[in-house]
Amino acid sequence: MHHDLAGTRHANVFVIYILGFLFTLHAALPAYINSTFLSKFTSEAYVGILYTFSALLTIFIFGKIPNILKKFGNYRSMFTLLIVDFIAFLGMALTGNIIIISACFILSFISIAVIGFNIDVFLESFSKNSTTGKIRGTFLSTSNIAWIIAPLICSFILTDGDYWKIFVAAGLLLLPIALLIHNNLKNFKDTEYKIIPAKSIIREIVGDKNIRSIFFVNFLLQFFYSWMIIYTPLYLYTYIGWSWREIGIMFSIMLVPFVLTEAPLGKLADTRWGEKEVMSVGFIVIALSTSMIAFIQVKSMLLWTFLLFTTRIGASMVEIMSETYFFKKTAPNKANVIGFFRTMRPWAYLISPILATGLFSLGFSIKYIFIILAVVMFFGLHFSLNLKDTR
Repeated sequence: MHHDLAGTRHANVFVIYILGFLFTLHAALPAYINSTFLSKFTSEAYVGILYTFSALLTIFIFGKIPNILKKFGNYRSMFTLLIVDFIAFLGMALTGNIIIISACFILSFISIAVIGFNIDVFLESFSKNSTTGKIRGTFLSTSNIAWIIAPLICSFILTDGDYWKIFVAAGLLLLPIALLIHNNLKNFKDTEYKIIPAKSIIREIVGDKNIRSIFFVNFLLQFFYSWMIIYTPLYLYTYIGWSWREIGIMFSIMLVPFVLTEAPLGKLADTRWGEKEVMSVGFIVIALSTSMIAFIQVKSMLLWTFLLFTTRIGASMVEIMSETYFFKKTAPNKANVIGFFRTMRPWAYLISPILATGLFSLGFSIKYIFIILAVVMFFGLHFSLNLKDTR
């Protein structure tokens, strides 16, 4: 009986790995072209506002997640969101109206964030604490293969600004995802989701030094991602003058560290190393390499690829250690706390464009925002060094 349960759990975890790969590919395909696509119809300032508004709505929805899960369950809520996401992507592919595009962008932003949370709930329910690092590391590595493939696919599809092809390709990926969860997770037994008032969640997070610190670590990592995703493609394409084909190749190589490092580091977090040390080194690597972006003006593919690659070595170290640490400290039925942890991404997308827009209005050139980002990343050391290792 025990072997049957273990076998079922392993099979379910494997399904979620595939699910993670396909869904990440769906989200990653348009991720780096969104800001440039939107700036075709409107100003860079409006693009920032659109990201901010999308993030604000996502945070509001995340506050309602435990109630939604309690009423509809994880499977049904995810399946419904897949349909919403599909419609949103078709809308972005088929129209040139900025109002419809903005509405569809907001819907897809929210859907992608919440579906990511649904996948978290599935994975956490099939994970044991002793293997959390290994499972999270493998899941992240599998998902990150999609991040590597996505820019390459984009560089071949995107020949002369025909962005609609990207949205159609990303939308079609939702079909095998829907089939996969329908065939394998339809009978998923939901845990008893605890509906905890927001005040209590905040009190719980603030009251626990380790949980509080890991939330800040995650926020800073998501801040780094959001700023890099919105402004790096704009900077490389508009100011340095790289083509989408060249950017696609650079971005694919840039993301390789996530695949190479996260599974081994996750396993080491279960057995040998402490999370805080690896996280701290990661923040130093991110800060130093990101600051260099502002000083390189030469159009050398080798140099730019190496620099971007180094930023992601640091990010991958912080990512796997923060994920492992948080999920070792959090029970799967605490949907509110997990949900709040996942709102760090929309919070980052809420704050980072506002900060960048403020810097632009003060006369900062886009290249100098990378120095500001590097300074912000150094603050991560304060929080990572505050943690008490789980081992």
